[in-house]
Amino acid sequence: MENKDINEESINNQEENKIQNEAASEDNVTATPTPEELLAEEKDRYIRLYAEFENYKKRTAKEKMEFFQYANQDMMISMLGILDDFERALKEIAKNGNSSDLQGVELIYQKFKNRLTEKGLKAMEVNAGDTFNVDFHEAITQIPAPSEDLKGKIVDVIETGYTLSDKVIRFAKVVTGN
Repeated sequence: MENKDINEESINNQEENKIQNEAASEDNVTATPTPEELLAEEKDRYIRLYAEFENYKKRTAKEKMEFFQYANQDMMISMLGILDDFERALKEIAKNGNSSDLQGVELIYQKFKNRLTEKGLKAMEVNAGDTFNVDFHEAITQIPAPSEDLKGKIVDVIETGYTLSDKVIRFAKVVTGN
C-alpha cells in the first residue's frame, strides 16, 4: 500500500511538473520575437544608422569648407601689420615726399591690398559718429564727447578693423565719447 501511495504521489508530481513545463514553454514561445518583429527592428536600426552617417557626412563637409575658408587666417592677420605700415608710409610721404615716391608706394599698396581682398579680406567701414558695437569695435579709451550727439558713439578711429569671409579677424580700435 505504501508503494501505491508513493507511486500515486510520484504520478501527481509528474503531472504538476508537466503542467508547469507547458506553461513555461508557452511563455517562451510568446517571448520569442516573430520574424516580422525582428525585421522591423533591424530596419529601424538600419534607418537610424543611415541617418547618423548622413549627418556625419554633412558635418564633415561643413568643417572642410570652413577649414578652407579660414585656412589662411593666420597669414592674413600677420599681413595686417604690413598693410597698416603702408598706410602710415603713404600719409608721411604725402606730407613730406615728392609725388613720384608717393605714386610708387601707392601702386605697391594698391596691389597688395587687392591681393588680400581677393582672398576674402575686407576692411570694416567705421566712421566718427557711428554707434559703438562690441561685435565689431574695441574701445581703446573714452573721452568727453565734443557734442551731445556723440555720447556713447565713436569719436575717432585709431586702427581699422578687418573681416575675413564675414568673420572678424581684427576689431576696429576706436575712441568713444561719454
